[in-house]
Amino acid sequence: MQDTAAYPVVRLSPKAEARAIRHGFPWVYAGELVADRRTAALAPGALAVLEDAERRPLGVVTVNMRSRIVARVLDQDPAARIDTGWIAARLAKALALREALFDAPFYRLVHAEADGLPGVVVDRMGDLAVVQPNAAWAEAMLEPLASALVEVTGVARVVKNGSGRARALEGLAEETAMLRGEAPEGPVPVPMNGAIYLADVLGGQKTGLFFDQRPNHAFAARLARGGRVLDVFSHVGGFGLAALAGGAREALLVDSSAAALALAQGGAQAMGREVAVRQGDAFAVMEALGAEGERFDLVVCDPPAFAPTRAALEAGLRAYERVARLAAPLVREGGFLVLCSCSHAADLGRFRAACARGIGRAGRRGPVIRTGFAGPDHPVLPHLPEGGYLKALAFRL
Repeated sequence: MQDTAAYPVVRLSPKAEARAIRHGFPWVYAGELVADRRTAALAPGALAVLEDAERRPLGVVTVNMRSRIVARVLDQDPAARIDTGWIAARLAKALALREALFDAPFYRLVHAEADGLPGVVVDRMGDLAVVQPNAAWAEAMLEPLASALVEVTGVARVVKNGSGRARALEGLAEETAMLRGEAPEGPVPVPMNGAIYLADVLGGQKTGLFFDQRPNHAFAARLARGGRVLDVFSHVGGFGLAALAGGAREALLVDSSAAALALAQGGAQAMGREVAVRQGDAFAVMEALGAEGERFDLVVCDPPAFAPTRAALEAGLRAYERVARLAAPLVREGGFLVLCSCSHAADLGRFRAACARGIGRAGRRGPVIRTGFAGPDHPVLPHLPEGGYLKALAFRL
């Protein structure tokens, strides 16, 4: 671990906007640093003091010259020491917010830059925490991070989930491992919105569960009371199980993953309920359900990110339009359709327009009755609006 007095200096190029950094923007992009030999030789994740072009210090950053984001601001105090105590202080602030928001320790504890820990995601599930170190500095300081997590939260088990596109962009390898405690013997039960979800924290998607949809699950569950629900791209049953907990009569879950559907069925059984499942390509299954004349009181589609980058935006919008076109005919007259996007490249306006086109091309009409976003345990740094990636539109058709 570097001593703060020994942190090397990296400097913004004259064309870079130092004012944005001073006002809280947390990133420096490739081409905005003076790439001298010393800077180019820094190991990914190294700590440095960032200066503007006039050599005025801006704070402590972590540097990764292999990434499109070559520097991330850790602390605007250039004298800050980035160590276990520093990490623990950031975690304590994050914990205080979540404890004010939730009665039980099941939530996203750290949401990267918005919680002052750039590139770090931590989901808490009772006495277990799953860490995604998606930036090189977090990978390099994983042991202090795990120690601070145990110290601040009291969790007994810490899992490293080193998978996903973000790590690849940082040049980091995939790896899943136990950092503290013993591996869980099976899926971890997570209570949320009256439902019970089973999270595969070692082999599932991301951390095994998506906490971000919690408020949208709750709203959809209100629409589903006494009704029949179709949950497409269901993963471990996010919307479907919440609907059953909220009083839905029955639910059909559709996903391409047999493992995810098995976890959903296990969650339903833990609630004393049953769900029907249909494994397969979501588009093909929706076409088949339409041909079979099936109709539901609530249809929810929560697909993966079809537009993860700007380059994929147009193709992604066409995919969202197709989802809406296939889902709308499955909604009974006067029923509800909830369409979701977790693509940060597709802003709310363009996503809503794609959904409206799809619904219209299916011969249906209806107003948006609610626009939902991620829950408050997924805060958004105002300087990084792309952090507000999740959109959920509820239509009455």
